Amino acid sequence: MKPLYLDYNATTPLDPRVFEAMTPWFLDEPGNAGSRTHEYGKRAKDAVETARSQVAEILNAKPEEIVFTSGATESNNLALLGLAKYGEEHNRKHIVSTAIEHKAVLEPLDDLASRGFEVDLAPVTSGGYVEPDEIKRRLRPDTLLVSAMHANNETGVMQPLLEIAELLADSATLFHVDAAQTYGKEVEELKQLRCDFLSISGHKVYAPKGIGALYVRRQGGRRPPVSAISFGGGQERGLRPGTMPVPLAVGLGKAAELASTEFQTRRAQAAKLKEQLLADLRAVDHTINGDPTRSQSHVLNVSFSGVDSEALMMAVREDLAFSNGSACTSARYNPSHVLTAMGLDEYEIDCSVRVSWGVGVTTIPAGGIVEAINKLASLT
Repeated sequence: MKPLYLDYNATTPLDPRVFEAMTPWFLDEPGNAGSRTHEYGKRAKDAVETARSQVAEILNAKPEEIVFTSGATESNNLALLGLAKYGEEHNRKHIVSTAIEHKAVLEPLDDLASRGFEVDLAPVTSGGYVEPDEIKRRLRPDTLLVSAMHANNETGVMQPLLEIAELLADSATLFHVDAAQTYGKEVEELKQLRCDFLSISGHKVYAPKGIGALYVRRQGGRRPPVSAISFGGGQERGLRPGTMPVPLAVGLGKAAELASTEFQTRRAQAAKLKEQLLADLRAVDHTINGDPTRSQSHVLNVSFSGVDSEALMMAVREDLAFSNGSACTSARYNPSHVLTAMGLDEYEIDCSVRVSWGVGVTTIPAGGIVEAINKLASLT
């Protein structure tokens, strides 16, 4: 028996319906979407454009505002590094972000800082969210961009993006949102949100790994002043060259279509599991990391006092699979920069785990966790 998978914030399983939609494009349809001289190419192009419409629809966006990428990391890099030329030419070299962003945002910002941009990271509260006033007080006439995630990947805490968007509404400052953890999940808020760029990850919403998108909002028929950061073919309206992976694009489109009709049911089911998990964990000493009133329904970051997270994961590894941080940085064994920014000390961080779930999980057997915690606590 495989252990129960509870690391959905790292990556979700592929939905069988998504796999079914993709299969013909792997096996029966070899066409390149860029081939214009035969029927195979036309069918491939039509399939990609259908997927583009599906991805756009869940955002109330236009299909031409969707640029397919390999995932949210590439989308973040394109949105941030792609503005460098414009910022340099117009002397707008100030960028505001937050201390809890994913490394796929923080590292491109580090690169921009090395090129003369001034990057200002706003702090967060102990609840894991940035106060809009922290963004407001950092805005300047030369602020090129504000970049903020929609929900944190480690804690699930939602950020006040609607309020931040309102701060920027009448300014020339652009707004980028990393929605890797919320696209297809927090649909109502995303449909209301006005931003210039929004990064999407397929494998966080039951689509395959290796596909994502960047929403680039057009105003008056013009897109924001973003430039390509790679070259070689001019695909995706000149912003992202390379042969389109048709099966993957079809998969993301299908996942978006399913999410648009199922997100409320998925969220309600996840909330029931969270309620039961929290009830079960009352049997042991624990602290929830992040404001629970702002946290997504399918994720829980929790510290168990005196219990090392690595030891706990090893103790339950035959039955449960969860994590103690971001999958993108877990190999480095550094304390979580997110929990550090929230004010946790290294001891508290070492005792923290993240449990995340979704479609296909019908119960979380917390008894094994409680038993392991009691055993490990007795050894300290």
